Order: sequence, then C-alpha cells, then structure tokens
Amino acid sequence: MSKTLRGTLRFLSLLYHSIVNDIKKSDGNALRGLFMEIMQIMVMLVIFYAMISILNLRGAAVRGNFILFLMTGIFLFMTHIKAVGKIAGSGNATNPMLKHAPVSTLLLIISAAFSALYIQFLAMGVILLIAHVLIEPIVFFDFKGFMMCFFIAWGSGASIGLVFLALMPFMPRIITIIKTVYQRANMIFSGKMVLANTMPGYILPMFLWNPLFHSIDQARGYTFINYSPKTTNLEYPLILTCVFLLLGMLLEHWARKYVSESWANRQ
Repeated sequence: MSKTLRGTLRFLSLLYHSIVNDIKKSDGNALRGLFMEIMQIMVMLVIFYAMISILNLRGAAVRGNFILFLMTGIFLFMTHIKAVGKIAGSGNATNPMLKHAPVSTLLLIISAAFSALYIQFLAMGVILLIAHVLIEPIVFFDFKGFMMCFFIAWGSGASIGLVFLALMPFMPRIITIIKTVYQRANMIFSGKMVLANTMPGYILPMFLWNPLFHSIDQARGYTFINYSPKTTNLEYPLILTCVFLLLGMLLEHWARKYVSESWANRQ
C-alpha cells in the first residue's frame, strides 16, 4: 500500500470519528439529537403555516402542495443556518483540540460541515416520510434538482461560516454579533415564505444579495411543475460559495500562522 493511500485512509478514519464526536458533542444521544432537530423544523412549519393562514397569504404561494412549499423553504433555511453556526464555532486556530497531533484545522472544519449536513439530511427525510404517509403524498417535479439546491444552500452556509471562523480570533465579539445578525436576518431575507416572481420590484433588491434566497427560489422551481423562477439563478450562490471558500481558507491559514495562544482568552 502506497504512503499516499495510507495517509488518505488514515485521514478518512479520523474524519469519520471526528464527525461522530461532533454529532455526539451537540447531544449525548444521537436519536435524541435527531428528534430535537425534527421538532425544531416541525415547530417552524406549524408557526409559519398558522401565520400565513391567519394573514391570508396563501394566495402568494405557488399552486400545489402548500405544506411542501413551506418545507422546501424551511429545509434549506435550517441547513444553511446550521452550517454557518457549526463551522463558525469549529476548528479555529486557538482550539485546544489542535494540541493533539492527528487533529488538524481542516479535519475539524470538514467534520463540522458534514455533521451539520448529516443531521439536517436525516431530519428532512424523516419529515418528508411522515408528511407523505400521514398528510398527503409528496411529489417533487425534479427531486435531483431540489437536492442540488439543498447542497448549494449547505455549501454556501459552510463557506460563509468559514469566513466567520477565520476572522473570529481577531475580533471575536464583533464577528459573533455579525454572525448572529446574519442568522437572524435570514429569518426574513431568505424568502422561505414568499416567491421571488411575485415580489414587488422595490422590495426584491433587499433579498437578492442573499445566496440562500436564490437557492430556495430555485429549489421551488425544481419542486413545482407550475413555477419557473425568473429573478433568481444558481450561478450567484455557486460563485459566492467558491469565493468565500477560497477567502476563508486563505484567512484561516494566515490566522493560524500569526495567532497566539493568549488569544483564546479573548473568546
């Protein structure tokens, strides 16, 4: 066996155990953690369903399965936000786990990203199954296209979280506030309750900056046969993901070279 292959297998083994550790770290019981994620999504579904019904905004939704309309927005929103939070709080340059020789910053970042994806993917599957069996049949116009948007939402969240992670040692309080503001702003500007095609022209620019808004709107284009997104695209979140990923990696590498051990006390 070549040295490169042995190193790759060793890294994958470490990555697997790191992902398991990251999942268990958030909740000691894996099933309980999955249940809590499912309940969080279910509560959001109930709240938004009641809100839209009370405000009589169902006419603004796409013709089709109204529950699926809500779920497409909430699934991508939760995946994006969880990826931002997980990676922003993972392997920064002052993390004590880095004192252990096999552990690297790259390992901690990748494990945080995939643990967030794993939990959200399982939660989405369970909720779709429950809705399909107990409420009404769930049918996607193009499920592969929807999953592509799902992964783009996760990737854009991971890249943004990486930039927050790289900047955290230099100004921890400011970056924590910016991260929180970004996550809260997405409650409105992600567009999970509205359609881009039906938004007035003077409001639309307030949403178009957000890569998650593009991902959710495009996901609904793949979900519903009678909806074709006209004001959003997938190129913008993909380009933004690549730019932020490169920027985050460069900043993190630079920070790792210059940060001191005492910076951890500023957290």
